Amino acid sequence: MNQAEKARGFAAMHRPGNPIVLYNIWDVGSARAVARAGARAIATNCWALANAHGVKDAADVPFYASLHNLKRIVHAVDLPVTHDFCTGASENLVELADNFDAIVAAGAVGVNICDSGLGVAHDMAAQGERIATLRQRAGAMRVPVFINIRTRLFFDHQPAEVHASLLNMALERAHAYAAAGADGFFVPGLLDHDVIERLCAQSPLPVNVMQPGEFADIGRLACLGVSRIGFGPAPFIAAMAGLTEKARRVLDQVEAPAKAAQV
Repeated sequence: MNQAEKARGFAAMHRPGNPIVLYNIWDVGSARAVARAGARAIATNCWALANAHGVKDAADVPFYASLHNLKRIVHAVDLPVTHDFCTGASENLVELADNFDAIVAAGAVGVNICDSGLGVAHDMAAQGERIATLRQRAGAMRVPVFINIRTRLFFDHQPAEVHASLLNMALERAHAYAAAGADGFFVPGLLDHDVIERLCAQSPLPVNVMQPGEFADIGRLACLGVSRIGFGPAPFIAAMAGLTEKARRVLDQVEAPAKAAQV
């Protein structure tokens, strides 16, 4: 299966009522582990990648490092790979397009890109121009890349009690992004089932939600009309917590005899 076929197959996995579930990864080891678990596709997460590189912000990971990591992941698993493009590593449209070309050339069949980046909140017209740029470049490369737009709307407006009041604003963005050529609408931070259901019913794009913990009620979210479920940084956090706990158990055994000898 070539890259274009993988991209079309990945897009077809986004079905309301039967969502694609992406347990996010950050390197080759985590990608292989998730693939062995039976994943249908692989998705990177920029926060996890940043922390794996020892920094807190994805913008602090050099683009070449992220790109090299992606290439290794694509070659390590025989599954569609979607990449968390985050800010696109540039506000300049020419540089954004060049970076996108490199991501696609590395083998990605999908990207996440945020509607704010590098400290800049894009208005819908500016974000639409960025989306249109990516759509045009994907067409030129003859790979129907799944462009998933992550809005920070529900992250930046807390508490969660106000989320219902943001629905119309979210729908306005979804329509604008769809018109520009986006394929999916990602709403991390939105957890209210009633608001999710209303968004799914009215959005012109498949809706992607993020679960904050290790588990999700996949069946319930499917019934709401969700087309894609991601876990963001949760897998990395869980993996590191598990490693810390296992290391502590081993190291406690080493320290116990030493303490006993001192008595």
